[in-house]
Amino acid sequence: MAVVTVPPDRAVYTEEHHAFRDRVRRFLTEEVVPEYPSWIENGRPSRRFWVRAGELGILGVGIPAELGGLPDSDFRHSAVVTEEIQRLGLAIGGLRVQTDICVPYLLHNGSEAQCKHWLPRLASGETVVALALSEPGAGSDVKSMRTRAVRDDDHFVVNGAKTFISNGSIADLVILAVKTDPAAGRDGITLLLVETSTPGYEVGRKLDKMGLRAQDLAELSFTDMRVPVGNVLGEVNAGFSYLTSNLAAERLSIAVNSQAAAVSALSWTVDALAGTRPTQDAKFTVADCAVQVAAGQALIDQAMVRLSAGSLSGADAAAAKLFCTELQSRVVRACLDLHPPDTAYRSSSRIGQAHLDGRVSRIYGGSSEIMKVIVSQHLGL
Repeated sequence: MAVVTVPPDRAVYTEEHHAFRDRVRRFLTEEVVPEYPSWIENGRPSRRFWVRAGELGILGVGIPAELGGLPDSDFRHSAVVTEEIQRLGLAIGGLRVQTDICVPYLLHNGSEAQCKHWLPRLASGETVVALALSEPGAGSDVKSMRTRAVRDDDHFVVNGAKTFISNGSIADLVILAVKTDPAAGRDGITLLLVETSTPGYEVGRKLDKMGLRAQDLAELSFTDMRVPVGNVLGEVNAGFSYLTSNLAAERLSIAVNSQAAAVSALSWTVDALAGTRPTQDAKFTVADCAVQVAAGQALIDQAMVRLSAGSLSGADAAAAKLFCTELQSRVVRACLDLHPPDTAYRSSSRIGQAHLDGRVSRIYGGSSEIMKVIVSQHLGL
């Protein structure tokens, strides 16, 4: 049934994407699932995962082949990975942080030398990267950022702290947002490429979370950390424009993840009800979820076509994120209620964990309220 599976005939994908899906599915099923419990215990994926993902080309999505990337790959390859991860009920959001968020910053804004040095390492899994933006008391409001970088000859001296950083405890490289001109507000933000071995760089607490227990999330601090001027990504004080330039793709990445989570929750529930005698109310609930999931899939596929064509607008991406993250919340909760309580609320429950994992989707990348503002502004209101 197309509304509760990933149908093989979705026009958005080519035969090459289907072949890539097969490779990703085998890797996740045969290599990731067996060691996933240890990820939950440690609060992060193993280093072996990053290396193997690099060997299979998963980390090379979007990176030119001459720099070690997956040949002729695009966002749809990333969407395939996300769908397969959610099919198994796994939480590996740090992978999307690397491929969908951090790599484009280097591709679009890095110097030739920076790209040649870092992109092959990111594609191979030798290097794990994080984006350090959020701060205590300054999450979405980047104008309130307090981490400061002061020019000292051929270095910037950095002091400050970041929090809720995905890949934070394992990262080898951090794209760090700092204030280089505090009086200029958002026009005084610069992005620095920081190797985590730099003196003055410190990883703080590994943050305990309600959901996403296998996903690395940490605090970072910087004390008189000296970063070479040559590590500026792009231009000084141009960081805000870089942070916003990839927002449409970042939000679509979140929407794809939420849509895939809803598809999986519905599929698991249909399987659980098969062979039982569900009530009429349960049948109606499943039918309603199936129709909503089908609508979300159409919206996602349309957005991916537009992204591939270079025509995905900020409002398009906001609409996709708004609809699909809210869809995830509704569908997963409705499906949770259709599972027996004695199994649904155990720590081993896929549907129960999906409920916890999905709670943050409506917040990061811009809350649902922010998405509504963007869509309403696009409508001229």
